Amino acid sequence: MPYWVSTILLILGIYIAISIALYYLQDYMLFKPEKLPKDFQFDYENQETQEYNLETRDGAVINGLRFFPKGESKGVVLYLKGNSKSIKGWGKFAVDFTRHGYNVLMVDYRGFGKSTGKRSQKAIKRDLQLVYNEIKKLTTEDRIILYGRSLGSGFATKLASINNPKMLILDAPYYSLTKVTARYAPFMPLSLLIKYPLPTYKWLKYVQCPIHIIHGTHDKLIPYKSSVKLAQINPKLTKLHTVIGGGHKNLNNFESYHKMMDDILNRQPKTIDLETTSINVIHSSKKSKKKA
Repeated sequence: MPYWVSTILLILGIYIAISIALYYLQDYMLFKPEKLPKDFQFDYENQETQEYNLETRDGAVINGLRFFPKGESKGVVLYLKGNSKSIKGWGKFAVDFTRHGYNVLMVDYRGFGKSTGKRSQKAIKRDLQLVYNEIKKLTTEDRIILYGRSLGSGFATKLASINNPKMLILDAPYYSLTKVTARYAPFMPLSLLIKYPLPTYKWLKYVQCPIHIIHGTHDKLIPYKSSVKLAQINPKLTKLHTVIGGGHKNLNNFESYHKMMDDILNRQPKTIDLETTSINVIHSSKKSKKKA
């Protein structure tokens, strides 16, 4: 066998081996779960909580926490977290909503915290719809806000696309998870290999409620330009909020982020009479021709 043929076969074999490894190991690469014992007790300073468990049709258990505001509730925020740890740590962010008068529901995906069951994109979507249906038993949809953070942004968008929540808030969202992973493996056939494509851009066009996208300009994991592209998909309903200097994991450390959340959660959008604006005025760089 010629040397060049054996070299090509070797490279092809390595390529196939890497592809197979990526397919079977991607769950370990994508998800960084923290598992909790069944008797673990959640405890947050100055926060009133209630733990709950939902059993799915395939026998899995989805564990979650409900955080209560002080005083009368304005509605419910379903907070869909990122790809790491458990709601044990993520629960600290509930205060950003309870302080505004909202109940907050957080759940752990399958294999995270106390939640059980075999994980897949289809299963997680089905689980979250089950959770959403339970929330509808507590309040009306016009009082439900979906908040998706990083990994959770895709799932939040899917929920919003097939339901009618009050609002969708995306924190550091990706255009699609396939696009994110392609940055690290540009020569791999990820469209065929990835089990969690999570095409946020496809689902976003079907969302019919107000959409708020929050992203930091210094996000090195999911680039800011991802949100710029997403904002253009459903522009009439979308507002892009920029945290100057914000990274992927530290938006909550910026005062501007909290001011944005205050505006999003508490300000009523105003209707603008476009006929009274300059919307139809067109700038022209051409010099007007003199009449002969």
